[in-house]
Amino acid sequence: MRPGVLLRSDNLQGLTPHDVSVLLDELDVRTVVDLRSASEVASEGPGPLVGRVEIRHRDLYPAKGTMTDVIVDRSDPRDWYLRYLQQRPDSIVGALTDIAESPGATLVHCAAGKDRTGVVVALALAVAGVEREAIVADYLLTGERIAAIMRRLRASETYRAELEPYSDDSRRPQRELLERVFDDLEARYGGPVAWLETHGFDPSGLRNRLRT
Repeated sequence: MRPGVLLRSDNLQGLTPHDVSVLLDELDVRTVVDLRSASEVASEGPGPLVGRVEIRHRDLYPAKGTMTDVIVDRSDPRDWYLRYLQQRPDSIVGALTDIAESPGATLVHCAAGKDRTGVVVALALAVAGVEREAIVADYLLTGERIAAIMRRLRASETYRAELEPYSDDSRRPQRELLERVFDDLEARYGGPVAWLETHGFDPSGLRNRLRT
């Protein structure tokens, strides 16, 4: 993988001026892919990088309702992530195209940087040829920071009430959720790259962007 090209993050609302300087001046972030719902953006705002980078809004929920990272029908947890692919393949293809075409580094984020962002980044890494176990391991790293992430989200009126019933441990990334995505795409399409191609995505540009 080419270092410093793709960054994965939680909500950007808490960035300090120093953080912004690091992202712009040291990491050369030129594009932000915002996976939050329209209601989240309206409530929280576009973030401190607005006007300074190209911001692409790629909602992974249907174009209706007020869903956030927390309000999802979770009657069958195994299907949480598959719904992103079923509901908004256009947004996923758009997000990967944004990464491929950015003139600098791309930062992808949602609220927690784990579920929506985790799926999109996992697919990007799969296109780059990263081994599945390494992709899952990268996704699981969010567990090391989950307490800080949840603390920031609970400080926001947008997420506080929704997060009230959930402990920090319950919000940790779960290996089986991402594994289910790979298993399903392998069984039905021959893998994530084939699924993306079915939805009109040419992987060559992203592959060239991410690989050394």
